[in-house]
Amino acid sequence: MSVNKELDQVKESFVASMPDEAQVEFQFIKEQIESGIEFGLKEGGKAPNFTLANPLGEQVNLYDELAKGPVVLTFYRGSWCPFCNVMLNAYQKLLPEIDKLGGQLIAVTPQSPDNSLSHKEKEDLTFEVLSDPNGSVTESFKLLYEVPEYMQSISKDSFNLDLTEFNKTDRWILPVPGTFIIDKEGIIRRAHVDPDFMKRMESQEILDELKKL
Repeated sequence: MSVNKELDQVKESFVASMPDEAQVEFQFIKEQIESGIEFGLKEGGKAPNFTLANPLGEQVNLYDELAKGPVVLTFYRGSWCPFCNVMLNAYQKLLPEIDKLGGQLIAVTPQSPDNSLSHKEKEDLTFEVLSDPNGSVTESFKLLYEVPEYMQSISKDSFNLDLTEFNKTDRWILPVPGTFIIDKEGIIRRAHVDPDFMKRMESQEILDELKKL
């Protein structure tokens, strides 16, 4: 099954169980799409270098990893997001193929290293999951946004989620989900960025692009 077909199934149950007051989340997606803001770096551009910590406190540098081969870099909201989990599990299953093609997968999230560690263990994720709690790397890829106050209230009241606590930061920030395939020279060869967090880059698209590199 494709990633997005699986996401559509999750969406059905997500919408069915969503409190009425939380339906405003769909309005927020529409506002982002219609805002005129161009989210995400474009294909053909240079990916900015960065260094972030993994759950064990080890520092991971993008360009050091690119020296080993192309990188599939994906930004996700957090382990509390069922759509992110569908994507991550689908990409985890793809790892043997990514490895055969000389690539590797790196995920970036604003959540705290402790939450990333428990997430990796729970979902058996074997790729690097890096924490970007202040959003600086996410912002450099043009994915960062501030969660508006009305959405903060919905998050806390309807989903019992306080992002400042979960991410161990003082800002309500999230990434627009985005996945970038970056070649060894640091050039973005393929990008998928969509304010609709219920849509992600297909697994086959990742493999097709890596085969070209």
